[in-house]
Amino acid sequence: MTFDVADFSQTSTPRCTSIANANKKKNRLRFDSRAWFLLLTWKDRNLSLSIPFNFKCVEVQTVRLSVPHNIRKPQLPSFTPFNVTMNDVGMSKSSYKWRRVLLKVSGEVLAGDQAQNIDPKVTMAIAREVAAVTRLGIEVAIVVGGGNIFRGSSWAGCSGLDRSSADYIGMLATVMNAIFLQATMESIGIPTRVQTAFRMSEVAEPYIRRRAVRHLEKGRVVIFAAGTGNPFFTTDTAAALRCAEINAEVMLKGTNVDGVYSDNPKHNPNASLLETATYQEVISRDLSVMDMTAITLCQENNIPVVVFNLNEPGNIANAIIGERVGTLIGGHEQLVPARSNKQNSF
Repeated sequence: MTFDVADFSQTSTPRCTSIANANKKKNRLRFDSRAWFLLLTWKDRNLSLSIPFNFKCVEVQTVRLSVPHNIRKPQLPSFTPFNVTMNDVGMSKSSYKWRRVLLKVSGEVLAGDQAQNIDPKVTMAIAREVAAVTRLGIEVAIVVGGGNIFRGSSWAGCSGLDRSSADYIGMLATVMNAIFLQATMESIGIPTRVQTAFRMSEVAEPYIRRRAVRHLEKGRVVIFAAGTGNPFFTTDTAAALRCAEINAEVMLKGTNVDGVYSDNPKHNPNASLLETATYQEVISRDLSVMDMTAITLCQENNIPVVVFNLNEPGNIANAIIGERVGTLIGGHEQLVPARSNKQNSF
């Protein structure tokens, strides 16, 4: 195969074109001269020559190139339909209703059977179930409470503590829980970031919404700590706020009870567990799911809330993938039919 290489020059003195910088990896030859260069590329065994038309051709020399005939054609990657990918067991991710979820973990749950402090068995159980769903491609953010260490509303007025000071201490308690949970998750290979509502640069990232979303898109778990950063707001309100900010599709509230009851089961043995409830029903009947600020924020932003028992094995994973557990508040069409226990195991 032959082709002509022209030495273009605006002067009347012809110059020879030198071939240099042959880049075999990129299949490119660079033709250099004093004032200009030509790029010759070959693609699919066809040669194309880029020539500036405003130059005058004063000399033509012929260069012979041998092009191998056994050029391997590039291998095209296998494609799957948009929004459909497969997990390790061959299940389509499109079967799951939610792609980004926010899990609210109460401090009392982290205490386990202990009155206070943190139970490592509980944090490990949470970490393993979160790991199971993150491997399915579901993005998980977590908001932790601090009631197992310090609850500001309970201590306000005691020992001279005003409500603001007590709430700030409670925020620090949530940071302690978040760091403990982060260490547990990373010990089993889950990349995790902690973001706090106020700056604690030595131990965690400051909360930046765009950075949090980017972490989630990269497959990392993000733990939000320190509540909203303001006193007089509960961590339930912080969870509803973060859920709206990061565009999570559902808020999952893990507690010590099986869900929302029609009445207080401690006082009324005939109280029944509700499978579904509306926002207005929760507000009007004061069902004590969460504080009114949080439930109103979820209602205004159309965020469904699932209240479930965090202590039941498999409940976290089942709630995250959208199966029916506990009580669903709002968004009743979001759930998929429940599967057998064998299929639900993670």
